Amino acid sequence: MMKLYELAGQQDNNLFSPYCWRIRMALAHKGLDASYIPCRFTEKELIRESGQKLVPVLQDGEKIMHDSWGIARYLEETYPENPLFPGKSAVAQTLFFRHWVEGTLQPLILPVIIMDIFNHIHEKDRDYFRITREKRFGMPLEQREDKSPEQIERLATALSPVRAVFADNDFLCGTQPGFADYILFGAFQWARGVSETKLLDQSDPVFQWRDRLLQLFDGMPLKTAGYPV
Repeated sequence: MMKLYELAGQQDNNLFSPYCWRIRMALAHKGLDASYIPCRFTEKELIRESGQKLVPVLQDGEKIMHDSWGIARYLEETYPENPLFPGKSAVAQTLFFRHWVEGTLQPLILPVIIMDIFNHIHEKDRDYFRITREKRFGMPLEQREDKSPEQIERLATALSPVRAVFADNDFLCGTQPGFADYILFGAFQWARGVSETKLLDQSDPVFQWRDRLLQLFDGMPLKTAGYPV
């Protein structure tokens, strides 16, 4: 059976990494069984054999791999049933979408939830998280936080192209979800796992799409810790 090492907070089922959620959903999409191993920020020894320090890490037999994009491509090539990338141009299009989510949307979500992340991670991780993130941001975590209505509105505006897709489609990939859906869904699970802040209005087509994703695979995403927002 495969093993997926994924980031967890204080509780083992408090799973908030957007990148790990991509692979958790991809495995379920392909109907692949896996054991899920919670890993905290400072538990680097659990993934030592991957040769690096970040999750997700997937072990499939003797093969160990990291990086959500690389793992998704491996799953698609090795287990082609129930494709994650439907259509000949889907890989290139999804790669573009991945960079848009990581470069545009996730940076808009981060200021809203940064202190929520800090408050939900394991106590032994907090010094590591504060030191590494404050070095990255060049400021204290508290100064990086922004839950203002203006910040929420900036996120809503950035999501306009996604809403256009949902005018005629249930999912980003059409009638069925694909890896592009799981990339965006991971960003919202990142927030839902740690924050009570409402990012989406219930009338928003993106909210309705997210609700469809939450119901997938017998409601698997709802069985992990999170807030009803």
